[in-house]
Amino acid sequence: MLRSDAIGQSTELADEQMRSALQAADDPGAPPAERAEMLMEIARGLQIKPRSAQHLHDAINLCRRALTLVPANNALLVARIRAREGAGHQALPDGGAEALYAAAECYRQARAEIEASGSPEECAELDMNLGLVTQSLAGMGREKIQSAIAHYHRALRVFNRTRHPREYGILHNNLAIAYLSMTTADEAGKLREALAVQSFEQVLQVVTLVDHPTEYAMAQNNLGNALQYAPSSHPMANLLRAIEAYDEALKVRTPRDTPVEYANTIANKANALRNLPDDPERPERGNRQHLIMARDLYLSARAIFERHGLGGNAAAVGEAIADLDAATPFGEAIFPGSQEVQ
Repeated sequence: MLRSDAIGQSTELADEQMRSALQAADDPGAPPAERAEMLMEIARGLQIKPRSAQHLHDAINLCRRALTLVPANNALLVARIRAREGAGHQALPDGGAEALYAAAECYRQARAEIEASGSPEECAELDMNLGLVTQSLAGMGREKIQSAIAHYHRALRVFNRTRHPREYGILHNNLAIAYLSMTTADEAGKLREALAVQSFEQVLQVVTLVDHPTEYAMAQNNLGNALQYAPSSHPMANLLRAIEAYDEALKVRTPRDTPVEYANTIANKANALRNLPDDPERPERGNRQHLIMARDLYLSARAIFERHGLGGNAAAVGEAIADLDAATPFGEAIFPGSQEVQ
């Protein structure tokens, strides 16, 4: 870990580099287009490793300043700067819906010219970002999730599994989440849930435990959730597959290194276990052992959530424990060894 004086030196160096770059961008001897591109690259640097929300606001202002320098006949550079400004709005942690709308507007203004004169990858990246922004707004009730899905599918025409595995994985992960947000009890809802499972499985074709452990764990956790709640003519098989997926996620998520993510996954696994017979071949024998395991996992998850100040999560798990205790005919006596994590 860097000491505080080392962090301070790093910040001073970055600020000095920023001042030097801005001075170069202000050099009247340099062509305006070069100066605009330099400002855009400075903005990009701020967006990649922002040290505060102010750096993202600064990046947006640099892009706007760059737009005043671009010659009128350089429409492609204008579009690229617009796209960079959009990325700044999208990344703002304090911007809310207004920042997302501003990002979407920048992307839409940029898209036609980038599609006409830029690279296919540039255009696909815009489509992916439009999907992300639209999906976030849909979660606020401000846009339709179907629009986000359309943007993702358009991006997938370019971002394929072989040449662009990272983007391909991101797109399929977000597609699956979008499908699950639309689920209903009708046949269309069942189809969307099946598509969600397929999308998470596509993600796992490009992310691996060794090379992409964080993404791998997220995809396995999400796949487990999709399998667990998707309607199926083989519910027991889905539950078993879900538990296998959670166990894969738990190869990465641990109570020491990623406690909150670990708690989320073990709570999800508990949800699956409580609905799974101890012997799927003999379901009439009940699920006494799985209920014991589920309650232990719930208790561990609740303790972690409480320790990290996540009261809402802890309360939700507490309700699951209460429901489990009320529903079982055996009562508390079947849980003699349950202990909360200290």
